[in-house]
Amino acid sequence: MAEAKAGQRAVFFVDAAHFVLGAHLGFVWCFERLFVKSGSGRQRFNVLAALNALTHELITVTNEAYINAHSVCELLDKLALLGLSLPITLVLDNARYQKCALVFEKAEALNIELLYLPPYSPNLNLIERLWKFVKKQCLYSIYYPDFSLFKAAISDCLAQCHTTHKEALDSLLSLKFQSFKNIKSMT
Repeated sequence: MAEAKAGQRAVFFVDAAHFVLGAHLGFVWCFERLFVKSGSGRQRFNVLAALNALTHELITVTNEAYINAHSVCELLDKLALLGLSLPITLVLDNARYQKCALVFEKAEALNIELLYLPPYSPNLNLIERLWKFVKKQCLYSIYYPDFSLFKAAISDCLAQCHTTHKEALDSLLSLKFQSFKNIKSMT
C-alpha cells in the first residue's frame, strides 16, 4: 500500500458478489400481518470486480451463470487493457477459482502480481464494503418485478460510484483496517 500511495504501484481489491433476485428486507415492524412482495430467488446477477484502492475506479465482469477461473482471466485482461505503466497488484480472497493454474498463468503472462489474504478475513478486503453499500442502495426493502430491472439497478449503482455515490464511498472505502495486534488477553 505504501508503494501505491507513492504512485509506484496500482493496487486493486478483487472479489465477486452474487446478487439474488429475492427478498432483502430492511426493517418491517407492524401490529398486523404484512405480506411483502418478493422475487423467486432463482435468478442471480454475478459481479466480479476489481476496486482500485486509491482512486476507487471499478473494473467489472458480470454474468448470470457462475463466476469461475475464466471470469477471473477476463478481469485480468480488462486490467491489462487499462494500459497502466505501473506494476499491478491484486488483493484477492482464497476462492478456489482464483487460486488455480489457469489464473496463475494468465497473471504471470500479463505481469500482474496476485496477493492472497489470509483465510476467513473478509474484513481485510476493501471491496466487501462496496458490496455492502450496493446491497443497501439497491436491494434492502426494494421489490423488483423482473430480473432486468434488478440487474439494471445494480449496474447503475456500480456505474455511479464516481459520480452520485462518490462522497459516500470515499469515506466508506478508506484504507483503515481493524488490527488485532495490540489486544491483550482477558484472562
